Amino acid sequence: MSDSPDKSDAFRDSLATIDQRGHRKWVYPTQPVGPLYRWRTAVAMVLLTFLFGAPFIRVGGNPLLQIDLLNRKFFIFGAVFWPQDFYIFVLSTIALVVLIILFTAAFGRLFCGWICPQTIFMEMVFRRIEYWLEGNGPRQRELAHSPWTANKLVRKTAKQAIFFGLSFLIGNTFLAYIIGTKQLLAIVTDSPLNHLTGLTAMLLFSGAFYFVFAWFREQACTLVCPYGRLQSVLLDNNSVVIAYDFKRGEPRGPVMRGRERAPNGDCIDCLACVRVCPTGIDIRNGTQLECVNCTACIDACNRVMARMKWRPGLIRYASYNSIALGQKLRFTPRMGIYTAVLLILVASIGFFMSQRSQVETTILRTTGSLYQLLDNGVVRNLYTVSIANKTSDTMKLDLRLKSPAGQATVVGPALVVPPQGLKESIFTVEIPRTNLFAANSGIVIDVISDGKVLDEVRSTFDGPDPRKHEEQKEHEEHESKEK
Repeated sequence: MSDSPDKSDAFRDSLATIDQRGHRKWVYPTQPVGPLYRWRTAVAMVLLTFLFGAPFIRVGGNPLLQIDLLNRKFFIFGAVFWPQDFYIFVLSTIALVVLIILFTAAFGRLFCGWICPQTIFMEMVFRRIEYWLEGNGPRQRELAHSPWTANKLVRKTAKQAIFFGLSFLIGNTFLAYIIGTKQLLAIVTDSPLNHLTGLTAMLLFSGAFYFVFAWFREQACTLVCPYGRLQSVLLDNNSVVIAYDFKRGEPRGPVMRGRERAPNGDCIDCLACVRVCPTGIDIRNGTQLECVNCTACIDACNRVMARMKWRPGLIRYASYNSIALGQKLRFTPRMGIYTAVLLILVASIGFFMSQRSQVETTILRTTGSLYQLLDNGVVRNLYTVSIANKTSDTMKLDLRLKSPAGQATVVGPALVVPPQGLKESIFTVEIPRTNLFAANSGIVIDVISDGKVLDEVRSTFDGPDPRKHEEQKEHEEHESKEK
């Protein structure tokens, strides 16, 4: 979407951080100053506090958030989810994607500028350290191209050391979301030789983060992340993005302080918006895939407008139609479709969550076993049962045959399942032969705790074919009559 129909779109043929020879152009952005930057800083502090603190928060004895891949358990806000609950995770992921699509269709890449971990770490943590050690953007460029001196060596070494230390901290934090804080502390405090696997994972995490934030940087957003490229299908002329008001700003031209607007527009071509951009683009060219909606250009432009004593908002949150046609944000049919899909997904997730049992039971006939026909006319089958306890309490369970009439009996110790644990056992099902109407019948077994049915499981029951039994009985009666 170009800001003006007579503008050339040639800038879209290449990335702002790649030169004509394919070499990378390093970005040295000036540090933003302004109210939006302060708001982004406050949001970043809240999110960073949550990120580093969440692994240590317990809800009912469970981690607040943890993806325990090794034990195939997932903790979300203290609730335990097992592989059997994977369908809920899939629906939640789809709902999140649809939410992002809906939000992007209406408000552009607001997520990238305010919430994305890549942007928060890069702009609010690593770049701030860089500003502190090496100065603002122009000073960093000057230092980078200057000869190596003791001062430069100290600054560069200190920066890289701090960067790796932060990457190590971030890597450990993300590892805590996988293996838990207890195991992580054991790895950190114990001899590395006793935890080579964990140490290797920790170093790989740290190295990956160090590479991204020390060198790869904005390339993660422009080359790797697919979100920017999705803008071409998610955004339209009604989407609110960070936009330059070309009707008010053009034609550009330098001015003296205090002049009237005519004959030029309000853009004095000071390039303040370009110098603060962390991805090196010129927002005046229009919406671009490199733009992460960080609002740095808005603050920079508003400061210039304030010095000129002109109205702020030359660069602001706006849609193309609001600038070109004066239209307000409209709820388009496409947004309606996304909203309907999202509501259906949320309703489905709510339904499945309400139907989610406290236990997950799997019952299978014991491999290689055959049915037994007892002398009293009862048929017996042998089963194995596996029960996952999704709660934080020890559960004493029992099995009851719901249908057909018969009895289920646990072989060995009672079914006592530890919190968030798994219990396997063997049990028998006995059904009178007169209650079976097929060689392979369906049965329903209730899993009970304190008289309350927690789960209902269906399985199959093998027995003699009733038709053959009837044929044999008729044959015996016929022979008896002949005699």
